[in-house]
Amino acid sequence: MNVDHDVVPGPLDRCQVCGSNALELVLDVGHQPLCDSLLTTTQLDEPETSFPLRLYRCEKCTLTQLDYVVDGTIVYKPDYPYRSGITKELAVYQQAFAESVVGKIGLEQGSLCVDIGSNDGTLLTGFKKSNMRTLGVEPTNIAKVARTENAIETIQSFFTESLASEIVKDYGKAKVITTTNVFAHMGPLGEVMRGISCLLDDDGVFITESHYLMDVLEGAQYDTIYHEHIRTYSLNSLVVLFEFYGMEVFAVERADRYGGNIRAYVARKGTRQHNGSVSDLLKLEKSKGMDGRNIYTRFRENAYQTRDELMEFAYKAKRTGKRFVGNSCPGRCSTLLNFCGIGPELLPYLAEQPASLKLGMYLPGMHIPVVENSILIEEQPDYVLLLAWHYGKPIMEQLRARGLKSKFIAPLPKFSIIEDR
Repeated sequence: MNVDHDVVPGPLDRCQVCGSNALELVLDVGHQPLCDSLLTTTQLDEPETSFPLRLYRCEKCTLTQLDYVVDGTIVYKPDYPYRSGITKELAVYQQAFAESVVGKIGLEQGSLCVDIGSNDGTLLTGFKKSNMRTLGVEPTNIAKVARTENAIETIQSFFTESLASEIVKDYGKAKVITTTNVFAHMGPLGEVMRGISCLLDDDGVFITESHYLMDVLEGAQYDTIYHEHIRTYSLNSLVVLFEFYGMEVFAVERADRYGGNIRAYVARKGTRQHNGSVSDLLKLEKSKGMDGRNIYTRFRENAYQTRDELMEFAYKAKRTGKRFVGNSCPGRCSTLLNFCGIGPELLPYLAEQPASLKLGMYLPGMHIPVVENSILIEEQPDYVLLLAWHYGKPIMEQLRARGLKSKFIAPLPKFSIIEDR
């Protein structure tokens, strides 16, 4: 089948991987603003743009995707306010990721490793420590941080087929290409895949890591639905995608990053030996019914239930005079709070770490202010909502060590009040 994997901004009425029109609505979380389009005080008095935010499933290849694509140049503006290196747990995770890849792939010193959507270069510092040549591709101004603070050579650009050709001319072919929480975000998927095919050496490995559909479904993670995440992959949909480009997934791993992620190792057909992990996970997807309707129905029902429980708690806290505040401001919390309709009258602020680029801004849609998290220790609110719930344990440990006595609220995967004192 000849499928055009590139899409233009706007409505998307076919599966972006297999081209099928057999799409079924999974969950509609309403029209919402872009999750990382935080507002300044001045912008609070200006009109705010929102876009449809609906998740559909493909009945043929089990991809899930949005049915409306926002132009990447709008989503990833130069002042995009995200840095991977300021989250300690993520920095440690990415360093370990790089070290493991060097060993598993058997990279020789001096091999070229390219990270697409490299942000501040945190992942590439791990490859650099192993004496690899590194190059980042990052469209936002965070590329400057990568160069100045982490000494990672970085091209500030979106990744395209033509850019890939230029990299080959200047640096040679890549032995490893990585995309961590990026490969699901690119609208012109065909352009990206052609670029990867051009840049990857004949015996090279492409490694992609994304939110995993099975974990999203089983954990009622409706907060993973936002405009950056155009697609949420099953393993089956990845296998189908790479077949179009003469490539294959030869190994796969699962981990708990993002609340559950999938890491796929991809190479040109016949160049790498399969280790059984791919067939095992495909069988598990089949046994879970990911090619049927029931698991998606349960996801929708659980999403509404956890939303309603959080809303009921927020209103009860307000009525009874309890102080209920938020901790962290990850992109996913924008979907959660907008879907729940929780604004500053119920949740007066979001407390972020001192190095966050979001301090002094306001959450899009709900306009909750983002403040420095020392306020939690000073104020000792009754309840703290863990909006980065997927990092809940280390966050709670850090805040407890600083003297926070509040009770914690986990909104997902099940609404729960955590009394760990």
